[in-house]
Amino acid sequence: MRLVVDLNRCQGFAQCAFLAPDVFTLHGSEALLFDQQFDASQRENVERAAAACPVQAILVDWSDEPTKGVASGVG
Repeated sequence: MRLVVDLNRCQGFAQCAFLAPDVFTLHGSEALLFDQQFDASQRENVERAAAACPVQAILVDWSDEPTKGVASGVG
């Protein structure tokens, strides 16, 4: 998984910080900090945060995540 925030597009609305506070943090009025290597348990929150971003500055790539069922041996 890979998380990227286009800080040129981000306008500090902080919707991401409200929806995934363990991954995104807004310091001051404009400094967005985020954890690129967040825990998999945060997936749903990160997806909601990315969808809620009014300027679509959050990009999440799940492509390097194993296919469900394959890694666990469950079909």
